[in-house]
Parts: sequence; structure tokens; C-alpha cells
Amino acid sequence: MPEVRLPDGVATEAGATDPRPGWFREHGIVLIVVALGGGIGAEARYGMARLLPTRPGHFPWGTFLTNVVGCFAIGVLMVLITEVWTGHRLVRPFLGVGFLGGFTTFSTYAVETRNLLEPGTVYVAFGYLAGTLIAAMAAVLAAVTLTRTVLLRKQIHPGGTDEEQA
Repeated sequence: MPEVRLPDGVATEAGATDPRPGWFREHGIVLIVVALGGGIGAEARYGMARLLPTRPGHFPWGTFLTNVVGCFAIGVLMVLITEVWTGHRLVRPFLGVGFLGGFTTFSTYAVETRNLLEPGTVYVAFGYLAGTLIAAMAAVLAAVTLTRTVLLRKQIHPGGTDEEQA
């Protein structure tokens, strides 16, 4: 049988070296900030659901707005952290994966769509299904375009608007 070489820190017998301490030292903080951001984002989503509760058989406006607003925020964030800032390495995991991942809720979107697939609400289900997809993608595109436009305008006119400079 050929010899198998394992990564450093991994032993072939039980009770020997455990690879997790080195792994956690390298990646643990990322997991912690993602979890923290996700918890805060989920609380924000819960607040939105309390403000706009979904009634059975009706269009789920709370979830729809949560997902569209979250996608818009993702578009703004991605432009800022990939094109503008040289931010800390934990900003993207905390805000993008954690907070906005916890805030948006595409699993609820799927469940609500399924629940609307009943006689009398099938059109609402398909409207919600297509409407959320289109609105979420449009929100990301609008956010990216708007953020880049605002940033470009600030680069061209760093002191303010044309009227202020005249």
C-alpha cells in the first residue's frame, strides 16, 4: 500500500496531533465576525417582518422589501469595498456575508412562494417569484451604477457641485 502524506499537524493514529487549532487560528476570527454580522442582520430582518407582517394568501411585502433592500445594500457595499476602500479584511465577511446574508432571506422567499401555490393565489405566487428575482437583480445593478456615478462625480468635482464652484 502506498504511503499517504498528510498535511502538517495531521496524524494517522487516534489521539495524535489535531489539525483544528492551527485552522481556527487562521480562520476562526472570520467565522466569528460572520456569525456576529449574521445575528445582527437576522435581528434587522425580524424587525422588518414585524413592521410588515405577511398575511396568508397575500403578497409578502416584508420579505420582498427585505430582499430588495438587502440586494441594493450588497451592490453599494461591493463597489465600496472592491473599488474604493482598502478596508480591513473582516469588513466584507462581517457586512457582506454576515449582516446582509442574515438580513436577506431567500429561503423565506422560497417557502412563501410555495405557500402561495394554492388555488386562488397562483398568480400572486408567480408574481412574487418573478417580481422578487427581477427587483433584486435590478436593485444590485442600480446600486452599483448609482454608487459608481456618485463616486465619479465626487472625483470630477471634489469641492462640491458646479454651482458651488462658480
